[in-house]
Amino acid sequence: MAASPQPIRMLPAGVCRDFAALLCDLDDTLTTRGKLHERAFAALWEAQRAGLPVVVVTGRPAGWCDHIARMWPVHGVIGENGGLYFRQTGGKIERWYAYGAAERARFRARLDRIRDEILAAVPGCAVSADQPYREFDLAIDFCEDVPRLSEERILRIQEIFHAHGARARISSIHVNGWFGEFDKLSTARRYLRDELGLDPDRDNARVAFAGDSPNDEPMFAFFRNAAGVANIRALARFLKAWPAYIAENEGGEGFAEIVRTIAAHRGPVGAAAPDPPRD
Repeated sequence: MAASPQPIRMLPAGVCRDFAALLCDLDDTLTTRGKLHERAFAALWEAQRAGLPVVVVTGRPAGWCDHIARMWPVHGVIGENGGLYFRQTGGKIERWYAYGAAERARFRARLDRIRDEILAAVPGCAVSADQPYREFDLAIDFCEDVPRLSEERILRIQEIFHAHGARARISSIHVNGWFGEFDKLSTARRYLRDELGLDPDRDNARVAFAGDSPNDEPMFAFFRNAAGVANIRALARFLKAWPAYIAENEGGEGFAEIVRTIAAHRGPVGAAAPDPPRD
């Protein structure tokens, strides 16, 4: 897709009324410079009142996903770039993992060796502070808690992952690397089918997605009604697939703008449907 997304206000009213789910990234899509601001969190409630289930799709760790699934007004959370998803049902957390515990342990041993090589080869990077809460991947910090690295060094981190046969994606703050046949899109497809009863291909137009970075590219390429928040333009050099739409605002303000656009065409807030049950 060419780098010419339409303004989010151009999203057709009929499409908004027909949405059955909104998938969204977390860092720099829901958050703004590392903080979840009031308008973005309120937008999650606005989506719920409009009868629009929200599923967070993030590179963040299992530990974060457990909290979000329990405490936020979301349908569920896909974490670690598709390695797992958590959903609260029947008052308990349902957990799905792409691979079992033994395979995850083997993956971890391989990633530990890659970690040591990256830290030695790329000055200034660090293991992400949230690494202890991860089940699948290795997250290398290039700007969250360290001074921002150059583009050359960020790409070098990705290259080292690839040299070892690992998958690797650049987010707005980390390079995430993992072993296993999954990514954000493959697990989003599973979630839509198994948890929301949607056919990802047949119902493609009924699913919205909001994101901001290169690790969202599979989602941008697949979902015809994907939208980016405005800060995606800062990462244009890393992008090959662009969303169909873009918000005027960055981060959480952009996410709130996307939700407002959709909700405005679904009738008065609270009239489209009752709050989804918590099962």
